[in-house]
Amino acid sequence: MNLPVKFKAFRAVADAAVGLPGVDLGTRYDGSPVLRFDGRYLAGFAMHPSAEPNSLVVKTDPDERHWLLEDAPETYYVTDYYRPYPVVLVRLARVEQAALRDLLAASWRLLSKKARTSRADDWSG
Repeated sequence: MNLPVKFKAFRAVADAAVGLPGVDLGTRYDGSPVLRFDGRYLAGFAMHPSAEPNSLVVKTDPDERHWLLEDAPETYYVTDYYRPYPVVLVRLARVEQAALRDLLAASWRLLSKKARTSRADDWSG
């Protein structure tokens, strides 16, 4: 498959998401690749200048983000810009494929739980 340059760098991320139901590879408004579940942001390249180059932004549970930051600060981090959001930044050059797969699966579970809750709230019986 002949992918644009931005997508080639994103290949490991897309590969790590294989098998997660409902996850789609798409693009953001600026043309950079992104993973979405049920139309919701799952992961994509960090675009803000406060992030290190080649960093990934992954949706995460804000109550559990600190565990990632404490356990592997060489891999996971957050800048002041991203701190208010339920995300963690990932240095792609430092993350192992298995850890990336686990992180994306945790993000998927978080979003799928929200999707189920949202659908249940929408049900009017």
